[in-house]
This record gives sequence, structure tokens and C-alpha cells, in this order.
Amino acid sequence: MVNEQGVVIGVNTFIVNGGESMGFSLPVRYLAESLALWQQGKGKVGTRCANCATAVFEDTVEGGFCPNCGAQIELPSDAEVYEPAGIARTIEEILEKCGHDTRLSRRGPSVWEVRNGSANIFLSYYEPNGLIAGDAILCDLPSTNIQPVYEYLLRQNYEMETLSFSVRGQEIVLSLVIFDRYLTLETGMKLFRYLFEKADYFDNVLVEQFGAGWKERD
Repeated sequence: MVNEQGVVIGVNTFIVNGGESMGFSLPVRYLAESLALWQQGKGKVGTRCANCATAVFEDTVEGGFCPNCGAQIELPSDAEVYEPAGIARTIEEILEKCGHDTRLSRRGPSVWEVRNGSANIFLSYYEPNGLIAGDAILCDLPSTNIQPVYEYLLRQNYEMETLSFSVRGQEIVLSLVIFDRYLTLETGMKLFRYLFEKADYFDNVLVEQFGAGWKERD
């Protein structure tokens, strides 16, 4: 967060969607204190003790415990590297072949977020029912003259295969649904690429031809 003079005054930690830019921030002194702590490590792997808030590094941790208060410490280097398996691995292979870095896209073991052009696409896999869903969050509905937009979305739903439009609040969403038993690298590449390409295409069409509003992206 910066003030009118461009001076950093805080660190945004939480933004309320639809809250007219309302959010929460930590004062900039916390950033200054944290930077000073991590500079002590001179690039070494470290973490902050959850008990006493002291910065602990790989060369100062004592047998897995904080040297300051004795609380148990787990360094980032101690964590096991996540390796996807099964359908999750197939999805990540598809994303990689589509040119996306899965390490940056991964939001959880079964959730991914990718950007294609102006569209944000969220992919999720729900193993109990085998459902794989892709939701491309496009632009916002225009404030006036909405009827042509709805007519266009309904017409596209009639003409398109595998994809469908919906409206959630003010957001226009383009969705794909597939069951895991039908997912292969070949079918997944075809369907995911189709979703990614159409999401960016329709985002532009809805804004430029129907007056929809661009989404604010981080």
C-alpha cells in the first residue's frame, strides 16, 4: 500500500471482494522489522518462530528447536516436496503442455489457477464424484443495457459444445465440466486449450462490443 506521494505505508494482507476496494493491511514497520530479521540470515533458509517471533535459520536452529525459546521449529527445507498423483498429475501434465508453470498455478492438491490473456481460469478436481471443473472468470456485466449481453450468452450456450456461460452476481463465467474417467492427455489438451482460448476471446468481445467491465486483476 502506498500513499499519494508513492511512499510505502503498509502491506496488503486481505482484500474484500466486492467491498469497494476495502481491505486490511499491516503497518510498514512490520515490513521493515521483517526485512531486518531476514538480512541477518544472509540468504540462508529460515523461518519465524511461532512462539517468540524470532527469526531462526538453518545454521542457528538447535536440533529442530528455536535457540531463543526452545519451541519446535520446522524449516521450509524440512517440508516434503509435494508430488501430484493420479488425475491431479494428469491435469498438471496438461497444464505444463499448455505452457503454464504448475508450481505457480497450484492453489492446493486439487485446485489450480491460470491466466490466459485477460481471463482468470480456476480448475478443480473433486475426487469423490470424479468431477473436474474449469471456471473462467471473465468481465463484469455492464451497468446498463444488459439484455443484449444475456441474449448473446444464451445464443453462445446454444451454439457451443462442452462450454457454457453463467452469471454469478455481476461476474460472467465460462465453464467446462468433465468427469475423470474421460480425462486423458489428448482429451484434456483439447478441452483445456479450448476453454483457455475461448475465455480470452469472449472476455474481449463482451467488453469491446457489449460494454462489459474489465475485471481488476492482481
